[in-house]
Amino acid sequence: MKLSVFTVVTPDLSPEELAQAAKEAGIEGIEWRYKEIPAEAREETPSFWRRNLCSIDPQSPEEALDRFAKAASGNGLQSIAVMPYLTPGDLEGTEKAMQAARRLGASAIRVGVPAYDRSKNYNDLFEEELRYLQGVEELARQYGVKGLVETHHHTIAPSAGLAHRLVSRFHPDFIGVLLDPGNMIHEGYENFRLGLELLGPYLAHVHVKNTGWRQGSRRENGTQSWHAYWAPVSGGIVDWKQVLADLAAAGYDGYLGLEDFSGTFGSRELLRVYGEEMRSLLAGL
Repeated sequence: MKLSVFTVVTPDLSPEELAQAAKEAGIEGIEWRYKEIPAEAREETPSFWRRNLCSIDPQSPEEALDRFAKAASGNGLQSIAVMPYLTPGDLEGTEKAMQAARRLGASAIRVGVPAYDRSKNYNDLFEEELRYLQGVEELARQYGVKGLVETHHHTIAPSAGLAHRLVSRFHPDFIGVLLDPGNMIHEGYENFRLGLELLGPYLAHVHVKNTGWRQGSRRENGTQSWHAYWAPVSGGIVDWKQVLADLAAAGYDGYLGLEDFSGTFGSRELLRVYGEEMRSLLAGL
């Protein structure tokens, strides 16, 4: 298994700075955040979701992508994925992200998955997503770029099982699953090895982060509320030593992508600590 970083977690670094720091940390791949900076955020302090300096603006000309490709290749790194925030059904945006991935030499993009908030029936959302994924598969065949469904809380794919239900109708060469164990602690927890065995060839990528739960206030009805929070990779509920062992047992040899939102470390230190911790865990397999 190899290490990568999703640039959402290094918002204060330029593409060139990120690539150099990743190389120094022993990280081999980059997942580029594919999202514009809102106009009102351009003078803000860099942050994960707004003024992220390590993002590709989807509205920029195609030639602008060469800066990101050069940053990666100039440091001996591989651009492995483009990570947009797509609305399910947006095939035009999906195609544009795939075009960007192809120019960068990346093999995958993250696709849109419907949110689930009790306002619309799951079964209707499921059918809508299947229609979208049919179009995604056609585009993936055309561009040679795989579409990834991420296991994510508050969507119709919070678990490996529900993600598999979506992707299993499609060819795993073109539609796969981005497994995120940290997200699955928020919602969608299953025994991770069980999920890996179920996903089989659909497992395409893994995100590495961690999380925990803490007590909140009492609700009006007197019951206890609980809130999830982001933790550093080695400090949350996910037992990454066990997950890596499960991945190895499943024959996974792809990338492990850093997505730590805990804010425990600055960007450069985060990359260094991640590299050291993960190499130590991998060496013990």
